[in-house]
Amino acid sequence: MASISEKTIPPPPPPAPPVLLPSSYFNPVSPFFNAYDRFATWRRDLGLPHPGSVENLGKEVKATHLSNYIFDGARADMTKTFSMNPLFQVTHSFALGSQTVPPSYNFGAIYATPAVFLQGGVDHEGNVNGRMNRGWSANNISKVQAQFSQQAGHNMIQLEQEYQGADYTLNAKAINPSPVDFTGIYVGSYLQSFTKNLAVGFESFYQRPSPEDSELATSYLAKYTSNDKNWIATAQVQPSGIATATYWQKLSERVEVAADLQVIATPARRDAIATLGAKYDLRTASFKTQIDSTGKVSALLEQRFTPTFSFLVAGEIDHFKNAAKVGVGVMIEGTSLTPEEMGMPSEMQ
Repeated sequence: MASISEKTIPPPPPPAPPVLLPSSYFNPVSPFFNAYDRFATWRRDLGLPHPGSVENLGKEVKATHLSNYIFDGARADMTKTFSMNPLFQVTHSFALGSQTVPPSYNFGAIYATPAVFLQGGVDHEGNVNGRMNRGWSANNISKVQAQFSQQAGHNMIQLEQEYQGADYTLNAKAINPSPVDFTGIYVGSYLQSFTKNLAVGFESFYQRPSPEDSELATSYLAKYTSNDKNWIATAQVQPSGIATATYWQKLSERVEVAADLQVIATPARRDAIATLGAKYDLRTASFKTQIDSTGKVSALLEQRFTPTFSFLVAGEIDHFKNAAKVGVGVMIEGTSLTPEEMGMPSEMQ
């Protein structure tokens, strides 16, 4: 029998192409970069959320409590908007009849674009303050704050740089820095998400009032956010013996509550202050109330009668000191722009 022809034998299959590992998992140049790439890829796969910044660690509690909003006497704020894109508006603020601060007048202006934010003000005594934010990208922003006063020791300039990563925030500040002898105050902070709910970080405070004297202190902080973001708890511990804990919860679309506890355990003072507050957002009004362990009960009502006119009533009673104060105010907004120019839907005919 004739032998089988070699032409009937199929040729061998071509060799499979070599499997190349992703560059993020292997770096032949350095084992250090190889380990870093593995760690970065593993962290990116976790999908950790952005934790916010250290400066805004308890912003929800601050927005609910009255510490930054309570006032006494009479006040009036009149705002005029000239443009929406870019935003340009001016404000005239008047205050008088307060038991704690003298009568004052302040003129302020705001100019804002998607990349630049400018805010400035001057009062009746000639004190000038200004602030500028410059966004270089979606994650990188530079900030400058300045205050100039005729009183010695009240002048201040602050330089700040902040970078917001996908799951962390890095911030550096310099207050009244001197390039000659490097005196001033320097603050650095870092906040990192470790899980989808927990973020931890630190803030270092370096003070150098003179070339011969310096001080370094570091505080540690943590933030826990629920899965539905309806409640947030924070804690901060400072080396000087001060610990702060906050809790904020959104009970409904219109009701928020917040609690704050500060414990002071220093050689000169041992004390604790607890504050509990609530915020109610109604259809045309907002009501805030607060009570703390020092015996103070406060309340603030902001009633909006029209889109351009609001009336404020504030009150505080100090039971331990047997003292009380009341404040009333108005907020008036004016503009010559049409609803379409302001980005508002026009009324149906």
